[in-house]
Formats: sequence, C-alpha cells, structure tokens
Amino acid sequence: MLTDLVALLEAHVPVDEKEAADLASILRVVERDGPASMSRHHFTPGHLTASAFVTNGEGVLLIHHDRLGRWLQPGGHVEPDDGDLRAAAIREVEEETTLRDLESLGLLDVDVHEIPAARGEPTHLHLDVRWAFRASGEPAPGDGVSAARWARLEELPLLGADRSVLRGAVKLLGGAPS
Repeated sequence: MLTDLVALLEAHVPVDEKEAADLASILRVVERDGPASMSRHHFTPGHLTASAFVTNGEGVLLIHHDRLGRWLQPGGHVEPDDGDLRAAAIREVEEETTLRDLESLGLLDVDVHEIPAARGEPTHLHLDVRWAFRASGEPAPGDGVSAARWARLEELPLLGADRSVLRGAVKLLGGAPS
C-alpha cells in the first residue's frame, strides 16, 4: 500500500509553495515511519489522513464538522480495514454524507495542518492526502456532521472555507472563487 502511495505522491505536481512543502513533509514521514504513519495513534509528528473533494459537476461537497464548527471537505483517519487512502476517503464520504457510488478522479491535493491537543491526544499534524471524486444525488449529514451540501465555488468564501479547502475546490472545479 505505501509503495503505491509513495509513487503517486512523487508524481504529484503541487500548485504552490505551501503544497510543495506539505508534499515533502508527507513523503519524509512515510519514508521514515512506514506503516506507523497510517496509525491515528502516531503523533510524532503526526499521521496520514484521507479526504475527498467531490463534485456533482456544478459544485463541491462540503460538510459542517460538529467538533470544529467549520465547513470542510469530508475526510478523516485511516481505519485498519481500509485498503488504502483512497478507500479511506470513500468510506469517509459515505459515513459523513451518505453519498455512494463515487467515481474516482485520482489524487488531487495534499495538505499538512496542525491539530490541537484534545481528548487525551497531544498536538500533532494531519498529513492529509486528498482525492477527487464525482458523485450525484443529495448529501445528508452523517457521523459527526451537522450539515452536508453542495456549494458553488463562489459560495466558499461566504461559508468561511479556509485556504486549503479553497485550493482543493479550485483544483477540482477550475476557476477561482469570487
């Protein structure tokens, strides 16, 4: 699994300096820590996570994360039964939005962000590998989510989407937010 991931990451072309630095960080951790980097209990410096930027052809799928109180793309930790990070991203979409039958469009983006200490876990990094998908249907909120919706690119700043969500959405949908 990690050999395939490293090959995908090495072929990925970052769009800016932040993503380039994040890609280098992810590759260092995966190469140094191997399978341990997949464990949600690996805190030094952090662990791999998987998320999904999903389009219906007009917008991007967002969830309102209960604990964080923010609009984000679906995603989360890798579980032992996930075959790989893409499978983890698909599972997260299904759990958080009830959408099924995703068409995979490939690796989209990478991002490293700090997670504050909480619930007995120290401050650590999420090394997020982000996948692109196409889906149809109406999302419904699932686990840990108070709302799920399709959002047009120009709506993202109004919803308070951060720079990493904007970057992924622009890559997925093209253009730039208004």
